[in-house]
Amino acid sequence: MRRRELVAAVLVSAASAAALLAQAPDRSRAPAPGPPPALKLPAIQKFELSNRVPVLFIETHKVPLVEVAVVLRSGAAADPKGKPGLANLTAVMLDRGAGSRSALELSDEIDHLGAEIGASADWDETAVAVGVPSERLGPALAIFSDIVRKPTFPAEELERVRKEMLTTFLQWRDEPEAIARVAFARAIYGDHAYGRVTEGNEAFVRSVSREDLERFHRAAFAPGNATIVAAGDVTAANLKTLLEASFGSWSGTGEKPPAVPEAQQVKGRSIWIVDVPDAAQSEIRVGRVGAARSTPDFFPMLVANTMLGGSFASRLNMNLREAHGYAYGASSGFDFRLSAGPFYAAAAVQTDKTSPALAEFFKELEGMRKPVGEDELTRARNYLALRYPRGFETTGQLATRLEAKVVYDLPDDYFTSYTDRIAKVTAADVARIAARYIDPSSAAVVVVGDRRKIEAGIRALNLGPVRVFTVDQILGGGKPRAQDPKSK
Repeated sequence: MRRRELVAAVLVSAASAAALLAQAPDRSRAPAPGPPPALKLPAIQKFELSNRVPVLFIETHKVPLVEVAVVLRSGAAADPKGKPGLANLTAVMLDRGAGSRSALELSDEIDHLGAEIGASADWDETAVAVGVPSERLGPALAIFSDIVRKPTFPAEELERVRKEMLTTFLQWRDEPEAIARVAFARAIYGDHAYGRVTEGNEAFVRSVSREDLERFHRAAFAPGNATIVAAGDVTAANLKTLLEASFGSWSGTGEKPPAVPEAQQVKGRSIWIVDVPDAAQSEIRVGRVGAARSTPDFFPMLVANTMLGGSFASRLNMNLREAHGYAYGASSGFDFRLSAGPFYAAAAVQTDKTSPALAEFFKELEGMRKPVGEDELTRARNYLALRYPRGFETTGQLATRLEAKVVYDLPDDYFTSYTDRIAKVTAADVARIAARYIDPSSAAVVVVGDRRKIEAGIRALNLGPVRVFTVDQILGGGKPRAQDPKSK
């Protein structure tokens, strides 16, 4: 899945995150580095095709590669009611047959050009991208245009993809991390559009038809709903000529997806235990509704989260991993979307340390509401600013950044002013963010693990009412147990 904001994390396993975090040196005792230099980028060039499709382009000749992406402003949030996962499945099916080519023919021709083509649906967009050596950009765009504009959704390929996805859902039943992801979204959002995952569910995948895919494609894949972004080793004039040949005749009205309504904030605390007998660990998620990407608090939220769980030296990780050894790592994040996405804190912990680890989560969440020191604040600001240029090193990264600009309507100077805006975040800003967005008295808690070993300890913490679920009740599609645990 193409992510446009590296710090706007999706809900991922704290254990897998820790595998990366563990490679970083512990800077908790090192002197704070000086302020980083401002990021310098080539200018963002803009033009339109004859059908009024806008194009954003960054020209760079460091390597002989070009990345082009078509960004559609319809993602998983635009899935019709009762069809969760339609945007994702449509994206998966795009290169399974297009124009006059079969899936195998597409694959062979793309490989022959040394190109890579991929498509994905996120909450706020569907993006289709091609990366190719610059000397072969023209032929690659001809194939790419068919994939975007003329997918055929062959019945036999749909059945193949259906089986692949059903296998994935079956595998999720043995993966506490995946179960936690589904349960956490539901615990925070209920029947809101964000109360599910972008892949949808087993019931929809079993029932989806070619007509569903074609209908979504007609509505979403239209010039009025699209922007093309590009970066790499080509001039604007040559790029415009090649794009005009491939996309200039693209027509269709399409449908603008409706805005996602604001979700209600979590009220009080509730604890969900999802029973996975004999689970090796307990997956813990604590969170609530966060903020939309458009929030004026975006930069202070990044800094506050870096302190809490956004870096190796963060409070959560230093507590649960370094001080107590309960987990390989612990993390937190704000998943910024067009509407308010979730705030989360997460870890995979030892089963016998589930309740003390949960207590430490709330200790750290509450601790964020106390004044922060200037040294910790400086470290967090510099951590974000010094890492930021790493997201602009390749043509693919440049194109992905332009996707973010398109989807979230970012100003032209957003990338070059980023470090300056991070540097201006104050301790008072962090205190305000903690008070508004990191409220441990109003949070959903999901713990996926062996109920027999963790329930008593969790209840003893008296955090709030506890409900117990089976995996079938969370994922659906399976045969319920004869005696499901009763909610209490």
